Amino acid sequence: MALLFTGSALVSHYVVADDNVFTVMDDPSTAKKPFEGNLNAGYLAQSGNSKSSSLTAETTMTWYNSVTAWSLWGNASNNSSNDERSSEKYSAGGRGRYNWTDYDYLFGQASWLSDRYNGYQARDVFTAGYGRQIWNGPVHSLRVEFGPGVRYDEYTEGGDKTQALGYAAGSYAWQLSDNAKFSQGVSLLGADDTTVNSETALNVAINSHFGLKVAYNVTWNSNPPDSAPEHTDTRTTVTLGYRM
Repeated sequence: MALLFTGSALVSHYVVADDNVFTVMDDPSTAKKPFEGNLNAGYLAQSGNSKSSSLTAETTMTWYNSVTAWSLWGNASNNSSNDERSSEKYSAGGRGRYNWTDYDYLFGQASWLSDRYNGYQARDVFTAGYGRQIWNGPVHSLRVEFGPGVRYDEYTEGGDKTQALGYAAGSYAWQLSDNAKFSQGVSLLGADDTTVNSETALNVAINSHFGLKVAYNVTWNSNPPDSAPEHTDTRTTVTLGYRM
């Protein structure tokens, strides 16, 4: 007989790769306050005939001025079975945005990833470029952006590689009701090992500070490391969130 304990939320279909998609809308022209932040966390533990645990946590913080926005984000997740770790991932990043006109903006962002069970001891990415805020209404919000960048990979089995890349991304949000919001983000890092990331999410507010987030992340690598040869990884999470 197994005992199941669910803490903040349930994490399922737990396979992790570089799913770092910045989907938070950061348009300073529509910001309602100078700071917005959130923290989401989920935990699952099972004991009995088998023993396993899964943990995920993520946070995003954005500061707004009249024409600029500055964001920081982080993510940590791991999974173990019978006291043996089967996946472990940590990531962090920062982003800046400057509204050039009402619809055009410039951006720069940098991120760090450690995902050794999927072949990457470390991955550092920096991109900068131009973006277009197509919609920024209270119900629908859509932006697209692109630009050049550079990527440094350090592999779990040894060796490293630095390469130039082309970056493109889109992020859409739909305020379904006062308490529910749907978002979809896609990013492309085009290089010798092209990476495509997607996040589909639904946020449902419980009250002014707490809410539930259901997210489905997909990552596709065209040329993954030999130690993790699968091209596509997915992750589904249901987490409890706190809005700062």
